[in-house]
Amino acid sequence: SYPKTGVEKDCYGGAVMDPFNQLILAISVASFITFQLLFHYVSSWVSIRISPGFQKLNEKQKIEWNSRTVSTLHALVVGIFCVYILFFDDAVNEDPVWGDPTLVKLNVGITTGYLISDLLLIFYYWKAIGDKFFVVHHMAALYAYYYVLGQGLLPYFANFRLLAEFSTPCVNQRWFFEILGYPKSSSPNIANGIMMAVIFFLVRIAVMPVYYGRMYSIYGTEAFYRLSFGGRSAWICSSICLDVMNVMWMHKIARGCYKVLRSSRKLKVEIQENGKID
Repeated sequence: SYPKTGVEKDCYGGAVMDPFNQLILAISVASFITFQLLFHYVSSWVSIRISPGFQKLNEKQKIEWNSRTVSTLHALVVGIFCVYILFFDDAVNEDPVWGDPTLVKLNVGITTGYLISDLLLIFYYWKAIGDKFFVVHHMAALYAYYYVLGQGLLPYFANFRLLAEFSTPCVNQRWFFEILGYPKSSSPNIANGIMMAVIFFLVRIAVMPVYYGRMYSIYGTEAFYRLSFGGRSAWICSSICLDVMNVMWMHKIARGCYKVLRSSRKLKVEIQENGKID
């Protein structure tokens, strides 16, 4: 059976959004407002109290600090929800194209609100946090999520993409350490760098064969041909676009991690040699 579009007819023949899709819209709007409030008010208030170094930052650095704080919170909330769906939502796992998208829509609704909020902040504070790759990333994700929220398509694949959010906290923490003046050779920085590289690889690179293998298994089936051209395009094009950027970012992270480990090893050798000389 074909999924509901979320639009019904009233007694006069007018279009009426069904209650569940009204709920998803409300969640997306609430998510947008919440992340805006977290950025403009909550992040600074909390950061001042837990990190003395926050007050020493300049205006641009504070803007990026608040942006990354909100990003980390979003990643944790959505990532945990994503794992729950991946392991316990049988309807989605058994039918990745047309399975019941209820829980996935709730999670994607939260992410949609965040992405729109973050895009607005990126454009408004372009000199501080503007990044063309993030704009492309957000637009590609929103394009795909339009079909998930509007038509309930491809819930398994939409949820699988959100696994990538688990790498975000470590990426942001690396920036926090750097801006607070932690040496790259310090133990917290090295530990976070290794963790960041490992997690980024696992949730964004290593999962590609699983993701595209599942995509290939769907290609040519009845479920695939029931998708509209727009749905197929959003699915395939956005996936390729996002993964090209993931490979680029993974390359940068791996190079940075290698440089830090090599410099740290050299520093230890120099300390040992100086100690022997003394």
